[in-house]
Amino acid sequence: MKKEIGLASLIAIAASAGMALAQEGERPVQYGISADLQQKVDGNYIFVLNDEIPANRVRGVVRRMAARAGVKVGHIYEHSIKGFSAKMPAETAAAMEEDPMVSYYSHDGVAFINDAEVGTAATGDVSAQAQSTPWGITRVGGPADGSNLGKYAFVIDTGIDLDHPDLNVAVSLSRNFVSGLSSPDDQNGHGTHVAGTIAALDNGIGVVGVAAGAKVVAVRVLDAQGNGSFADIIAGVDYVAQVGLAGEVANMSLGGPANSALDNAVRNAAAKGIFFSLAAGNEAQNANNVSPARTNAANVYTISAHDSQDRFASFSNFGNPPIDCADPGVNIQSTWLNGGYNTISGTSMAAPHAAGIFLINNGTAFNGGLVSGDPDGNPDPICHL
Repeated sequence: MKKEIGLASLIAIAASAGMALAQEGERPVQYGISADLQQKVDGNYIFVLNDEIPANRVRGVVRRMAARAGVKVGHIYEHSIKGFSAKMPAETAAAMEEDPMVSYYSHDGVAFINDAEVGTAATGDVSAQAQSTPWGITRVGGPADGSNLGKYAFVIDTGIDLDHPDLNVAVSLSRNFVSGLSSPDDQNGHGTHVAGTIAALDNGIGVVGVAAGAKVVAVRVLDAQGNGSFADIIAGVDYVAQVGLAGEVANMSLGGPANSALDNAVRNAAAKGIFFSLAAGNEAQNANNVSPARTNAANVYTISAHDSQDRFASFSNFGNPPIDCADPGVNIQSTWLNGGYNTISGTSMAAPHAAGIFLINNGTAFNGGLVSGDPDGNPDPICHL
């Protein structure tokens, strides 16, 4: 079972209350793949080595394998999975699979941010904007004081606006894993929005987050368009597994086709005691079809979305498992680029509500009621502080 927070019993209770479909009109955006990103993933492979290889030997093993095959290594993974990414012809990849050090390999692929509708960003003088509490923060029982937790929330996303006046960003810990880029500073807005829902400051301006004032860490794995490769995303998860501590949280409001290497990276990082909050996805399909949402393991929580009337969001993916609970994901106001704010929708917005809860309550969430209109017939419980 995935949780230690009593949600399994809540879902069993929810199963007795099948209700009508949600009525919102939101429809998910279909994001395009740039030619550069398509070229990046074409012919790129992710190799996972046998777990028996000691972590301190992984780099040496990878370099020897790459030298024999005549390929250049992209990322090396040591802390969540043991392996690497590299670009090569298909026949070279197939030959490398025969190496007894290799457990399995897969093609690289593309993942996207999980937001459904983009609003109009406000980027004016934030000092003149009085603080308001977004409806989602109130619905989950927030805000709570996160300023003295001594723990981090890792945002595995498009980066974070590093100098946003309404966020407490741990810049020294923040990293970029997008090949060809160097800064973890957000160029999209999505990661900044996620960070604000988790932990925007209770400072009299803008908005306030669930775990208000908690330190957030930018782990940039997606480009300015909100797209990224599985190879880069796994590198971000690997970093969190390296530096994250038990009781800290990681939010992944992104998703793509099923990918075992990514799922296993999340599963293994979570086994270290780090709580992962995963967006269920916005394709109105079974969440078991997408990664990392389908990951089912201890300390891993997949979050669907509901609106302000507790109705299951029409765009949200569904299915128990892997979904554990729902949280607010429709018309969510939070921080944005250039010190601004924006209101958008998606399971991307739901997952950080849960991440803030897990950060405050050390992985515990309480039953805040049930959604209506869950298409799988088992209404998801609403995670609450």
